[in-house]
Amino acid sequence: MQPVHRGREEFGGRLRALREEAGLTGTALAARLGWPNSKVSKIEHGRQTATGVDVTAWVAAVDGSAEMLADLLADLRSVRLEYRSWARMLRRGTAARQRAVVPPDASTSLLRAFEPALVPGLLQTAEYARWVLRGVVGLRDLPDDVTEGVKARLERQQALYDPGKQFRFLVTEAGLRYLVCPPQVLKGQLDRLLAVAGLPNIELGVLRFTAQLPYPALHGFWIYDDGLVLVNTVSAELALRDGDDIALYEKLFEMLWSRAVSGPEAIAVINAANHEFSRAPS
Repeated sequence: MQPVHRGREEFGGRLRALREEAGLTGTALAARLGWPNSKVSKIEHGRQTATGVDVTAWVAAVDGSAEMLADLLADLRSVRLEYRSWARMLRRGTAARQRAVVPPDASTSLLRAFEPALVPGLLQTAEYARWVLRGVVGLRDLPDDVTEGVKARLERQQALYDPGKQFRFLVTEAGLRYLVCPPQVLKGQLDRLLAVAGLPNIELGVLRFTAQLPYPALHGFWIYDDGLVLVNTVSAELALRDGDDIALYEKLFEMLWSRAVSGPEAIAVINAANHEFSRAPS
């Protein structure tokens, strides 16, 4: 069982204990709250994660104290943080991982992505993606399914051409120049950035070397509408769904974006890097 499920079970057990201490059956509590009986059961058994509104209503229904509510809401934030180890997510290969990201891509109207050290996956060329995924396979000693992984990553990029979606990609000037691939592959990647920057539903921002940052750009993150933030670390992916956490990342994104260049200025930064790599040997 995944750790997040154990956390939901433990949290649900605390809520069940409160219900029982109040002398209420699950049916009686559901009636007080105006919920279906199944919702109470799912929350108590960890099959559904409670929201802050759910917990507030639950505590009120059992005549709990303000201190009890504050304690439960603090713990709820940890429950709603999903820790997904790469060892588990990549056990079926890089292609399966790419396909797993398709649902949030497809259902999102506004995607904001910040990557400090490479070009975001939705903007990668096939060859650039091949080198990135080779690094993943090599680091983790995975079976080599890089070709399938690249294909799946490119299939995800169809979302870019949906006029109903908006994308804001924020990268660093360093990320545009890091040689995670041979120079000529990187040149092709920069050409690709210039092309997608012209799409009407895409905004591209670049944090220059000389930008004064309001906060250190410690790691990348992707914000899906206002309901999910994905943070990648070396060992795991964190899925954040708590409203306060999401608001914090939204604020950081806007702070960083305010120090970035976009439009013609961003194009100029990309062109400068592109010119440099055009002169590099193959």
